[in-house]
Amino acid sequence: MKNAPADYRSLLDALASCVAACEYCADACLSEDNIQMMVPCIRLDRDCADICRITAAFIARNSPHAPHIMKECIELCQKCHDECAQHQHAHCQQCAQACKECLEACKAYGK
Repeated sequence: MKNAPADYRSLLDALASCVAACEYCADACLSEDNIQMMVPCIRLDRDCADICRITAAFIARNSPHAPHIMKECIELCQKCHDECAQHQHAHCQQCAQACKECLEACKAYGK
């Protein structure tokens, strides 16, 4: 893990953006005509937002467990991206983009 907070500011920003996009998407999905079709999206949005929150906390405190949590974050961001990318709603497309940027930031940080 890197030690200086400035080293992971962009990662923390990407995680925070992903949390916000996922929360917004989950809420907006509840207003769609066919909510039942959106259930997998809503569930992934919520899971992704939660893992991004916990990943940010582990990164911010330089936890030795952060690399393990980050792997889970990458996996969930990928799944959320893939689900949201299937839907044409603007909120889903925005969420897919935020998830993609977040998982790329996590992958880059792990190098």
